[in-house]
Amino acid sequence: MSGKKFISLFCGCGGSSLGYTNSGFKGLLGIDLDKIACENYKLNFPNTEVWNRDITSIDPQEILKTFNLKKGDLDLLDSSPPCQGFSVSGNREIHDQRNDLFLHTKRFIKELDPKVFIIENVDGMIKGKFKGLFNMYLTELMKLNYNIKWKSINSIYYGVPQKRQRVIIMGVRKDLNKEPSFPKRDDYMITMDQVIKGVQYHSRGQFDKKLKSVKDEFAYTITKTPSMFFVSNGQKRKPTINELKVLSTFPEDFNLEGTYNQQWGMIGNCVPPKLTETLGNNVIQKIL
Repeated sequence: MSGKKFISLFCGCGGSSLGYTNSGFKGLLGIDLDKIACENYKLNFPNTEVWNRDITSIDPQEILKTFNLKKGDLDLLDSSPPCQGFSVSGNREIHDQRNDLFLHTKRFIKELDPKVFIIENVDGMIKGKFKGLFNMYLTELMKLNYNIKWKSINSIYYGVPQKRQRVIIMGVRKDLNKEPSFPKRDDYMITMDQVIKGVQYHSRGQFDKKLKSVKDEFAYTITKTPSMFFVSNGQKRKPTINELKVLSTFPEDFNLEGTYNQQWGMIGNCVPPKLTETLGNNVIQKIL
């Protein structure tokens, strides 16, 4: 396979993979524990291998052997460890075992030695009682042979009509003699009323029932829980799956199968493709 190659850990149904693919990368492998997410990933990336497996039980050497790679060949390792343990909308349990999945990403970085790695997570991991844990993760990553930078960014500045504040950690292998860099904000921002028609108000639902006009506004963060609702012509209703796709920058022809709640959950768990497309373009142009 020619071109810049990437592997996605905790790939979900493929939000981040779609963005990196659109930026010019070619996916080798997606790994996720969720069977339904993997089935949907395969629908949209038929030429990419998908492993429905527990990442903690995978030896990175198996990946090198399967794809005939040498250590250091991989261009990009993408990882979005489960965020519910860090999320300000959850219980924020510092001993949540999902938080430790972050360290398994380090194991894959060490064994695969990609040119670049990008780790995405909620900005709750840099707040309050999690600051110490986040600093520990950074300390662990800095033991590796990488130049590392991190930044908290909001997807509204990168072509996404949805408020989604995320921490991005980027590492660039030191032998490339390049520093990690993040794309500049886009001054042109897309609001809800530009992409969703026939809706006057929206609400987060889960945390408060306050209605907010969609005019010149961005959608609330779409979470895994199907709680957001719209008001159309005075009637309260749930968003359609296509509306959720649009607000997350998935194309409408992106295939999703499963129940309404399962499809919602997959979108809520995803990184907006437009965000990773922008990151991917920046990595190719300025680093690789």
